[in-house]
Amino acid sequence: MSNKKISFIAGVSLVNRQFLSIIFISQFFFLLPGIVFAKDIPKEVGGFVLGSNVTDYPDIEYSNFLKEVVIYDWHGFHKGIISYAICDSPGEIVKIKLKYADSSKAYFKTLLKKFKKKYGKPDEWKGDSFGILHIWKWKFVDENNNRVHLILQHNTKNPNENTGNMVKLFLPDNIIREQKCFTTQCTQSISDEEKKKRQERKKSDWKYLIPK
Repeated sequence: MSNKKISFIAGVSLVNRQFLSIIFISQFFFLLPGIVFAKDIPKEVGGFVLGSNVTDYPDIEYSNFLKEVVIYDWHGFHKGIISYAICDSPGEIVKIKLKYADSSKAYFKTLLKKFKKKYGKPDEWKGDSFGILHIWKWKFVDENNNRVHLILQHNTKNPNENTGNMVKLFLPDNIIREQKCFTTQCTQSISDEEKKKRQERKKSDWKYLIPK
């Protein structure tokens, strides 16, 4: 075979390899999950921009009828949030939400067995039908006629909830009371100017409704 033929074949082979490499790389990036090649990346919706400072929006209202403190590595719990009142009964703890250090399904089953032994069968099932979110709820009334709710939860991958095992204990009536107290205070302090601003904020168009 002549040198010209060998060079031609080698050149064609190199071009084919380069072409196949381009196809492989393009398919690889196409198949990667979570990667979106877009001309415009959305960073704003409702007039709020990701990365901006909250103080850039003077018209927003802070509904702080509850305050929260965070705890870590607490007696078998990985972390937790303690919510307390600041309006009607300042300082009163009204909600406790704790995530267990052990996130396994086996540990959840152990917890559920112990919960049932101590408090009886749950009053309500609030999980889903797909086996992703398991939520059992107990309802009680204490000696002061206050409702007390207890939730034991296991989440495998629901993005709207913390994964793993969690217990929630709260006083629903007290939370409602705090919210009403805060709303009443806010309503009483609203000026005529603020009322006009609220009416203006109710107006909308697509620039607010579609992320941009």
